[in-house]
Amino acid sequence: MNVIIIEDELLAQAKLEAMLLSLDGSINILTKLSSVKDSIQWLMTNPTPDLVFVDIQLSDDHSFEIFRKHPVKFPVIFTTAYDKYLLESFEFNSIDYLLKPITEEKLKRSLEKVKTLRSHFLQGNLLKLIEQAQAPARNRIVAKKGTEYVALDLCDIAYFYTEHKIVFVKDFSGRQLILDKNLAELEADIDPKNFFRLNRKFIANMKSIERFKPDNGKIRVFLQPEMKEEIFVSKETAPEFRLWIEGK
Repeated sequence: MNVIIIEDELLAQAKLEAMLLSLDGSINILTKLSSVKDSIQWLMTNPTPDLVFVDIQLSDDHSFEIFRKHPVKFPVIFTTAYDKYLLESFEFNSIDYLLKPITEEKLKRSLEKVKTLRSHFLQGNLLKLIEQAQAPARNRIVAKKGTEYVALDLCDIAYFYTEHKIVFVKDFSGRQLILDKNLAELEADIDPKNFFRLNRKFIANMKSIERFKPDNGKIRVFLQPEMKEEIFVSKETAPEFRLWIEGK
């Protein structure tokens, strides 16, 4: 199994590598990286790994930024001293969340989980057919309705959102379906002229934005079909949102 480690503390890097090799001799550590910038560059220029261990707080940013810029096509195990990022981690193919200090027992359970769930990350025949159906036009997406799959035109989709670790899509008629992809993967697939990542929970079609208003530096967005919760664009993202909504 080809593994990469993304961790900015050299001692933690070395300790994790030693424990992995001790627990499973078949593991091959492809590389050890310490920053968001270097990780993005490596992932863009090297074969896809089988598994990635990632510390959340790196020297130059949160590691979530790696996967927002490089779609996740492999299982991820996040390592951190904090539990506050747990929900956000599930947007990025996270199959485990290890709190430091990491013990061999915790790591062993994570590796067993990887082996159990590995088939989930391999593209089966059905997923290949779905992707082939989507690829030529890039104007449709496949969602689940019970045990069946439904093809939706992107122009009919109002927004995508996450709730309780599940990604949903809602169309303009109010119909709600489930997606197998996370928001980072969706963001890479859809046209940025028509869709915008409002925050960590929502990607919205421009046509779904009924109105918006400034709110202490942030921007509150009102969507149609209506959502009960309040939706905000952060202060940092607000300028980009204004340019997008103006078509610039």
